[in-house]
Amino acid sequence: MNEEAKKLKEEREKNDEAFYRGVYPSRVPIKVNVGMDIIAEAAGYDLKETLWDTARIFDKAHELAEMIFTDSSILGMKSRMPAFYEALGSHNCVMSSNGFMQHPDTVALYADEYDEFIKNPVDFIVEKVLPRNYDRLNHIDNPAGVLFSIMEADYEKSIDNAAFRGMSAKLTDEFGYPSTVPGTFGACYATMDLLTDNMRSLTEITKDIRRIPDKVEEALNALYPFSYYVGKPSKFILTTQVSYPLHLAMFIRTKDFERLWWPTWFRQVNDYASLGATASPFCEADWMRFLDYLQDLPTNSQLKFEYGDPKIIMEKLGKKHIISGMFPLSYLTSLTKEQCIDKTKEWLDILAPGGRYIFGFDKSALMLNDMNFENLAAICETVRTYGVYDHPYEPNGCRMLDPSEYTHSEVPEVRSKYLVSWDDYKAANPYAPDNARERVEATKLNTMKQIATLIR
Repeated sequence: MNEEAKKLKEEREKNDEAFYRGVYPSRVPIKVNVGMDIIAEAAGYDLKETLWDTARIFDKAHELAEMIFTDSSILGMKSRMPAFYEALGSHNCVMSSNGFMQHPDTVALYADEYDEFIKNPVDFIVEKVLPRNYDRLNHIDNPAGVLFSIMEADYEKSIDNAAFRGMSAKLTDEFGYPSTVPGTFGACYATMDLLTDNMRSLTEITKDIRRIPDKVEEALNALYPFSYYVGKPSKFILTTQVSYPLHLAMFIRTKDFERLWWPTWFRQVNDYASLGATASPFCEADWMRFLDYLQDLPTNSQLKFEYGDPKIIMEKLGKKHIISGMFPLSYLTSLTKEQCIDKTKEWLDILAPGGRYIFGFDKSALMLNDMNFENLAAICETVRTYGVYDHPYEPNGCRMLDPSEYTHSEVPEVRSKYLVSWDDYKAANPYAPDNARERVEATKLNTMKQIATLIR
């Protein structure tokens, strides 16, 4: 890493920490990236081919990194890659004719199966949900083939992950992007979103809320321990955080949100806060009717919004929480360069004062037609030069997260015939030394995370 990149990296990491220390950063951080799909399209590559050979986009990503100043890597990760899902015969994540990976509204938990699910969610997921969502995980009709499908999918994922990590490492080294300390970042769905997405589906869960709300509530409480352990970071430092894409809340009534959606998620963010981790949710759609609930989240939650009134959001939440998002992606293609610059300054005038804002768009671009790189570069440069604070790293009057203010709930261990606990392992392997316990428990947790990957 050259000296300029090293200096930028140090500044970026210091600015990221400023939000958690209750001080001003030197300037408004810019959290903008360009997805792999867009980069492939911009480079003139066929998207379907590129998703099987992602390393080909590096030169274009490098070109964009030189053109666009951001405080996070310009290369956006794609979480759903075809090789992995096709190796498993996926129904719930499939490629469209133009190469986009889509998530149909699939049902893998039926309304009359709630009692069975509540009894042991992990067993049910393995035995019923996964075979219904993935043809090649059908252990009933093809028990031997499941083993080979899992090995194939794991191999495909390792190839895709290695390619992305390799490109990211090169860009980070050359352009001084900040690094995340391993183990300090968690990611999961809110428990009701997890129940909905690849198990009940949006269509069916809205029926259940009206017809059998008691069963839904029982299912959420039964599923919570699995969700908790999957999302829990392994290391807690000043900047440890857990991200959540929040979406079902927007499709249900406020009274159903209060009873069913909010309690398990609020429990989760408070449990993590008691350990020292902040929440970093993406509030999809319009959350204006829920701002009072968000006010109650643990101190220094980083709230990224898709829609909403930025002035009201900052007034209600900006002293306690960190605000991000909302800047319209549509400006990139609907406004001139000069208009983009003017809008950016107007935006910063509303949100930058107080030192609690991170610049970001309301949504990610899906196609190259959603993007104008020259306008994007102008917007980011405006944030860099206009969003500067007069008193960097001085106190801004905001508090830090204090874990002692939060109480951790009683979360039982997740038990399943398919998960090997230390007691089970020790019984089967009586000569295993005590220092093997940490790895055995880490293996169990990793297995749960792999299961979670398949149902979200």
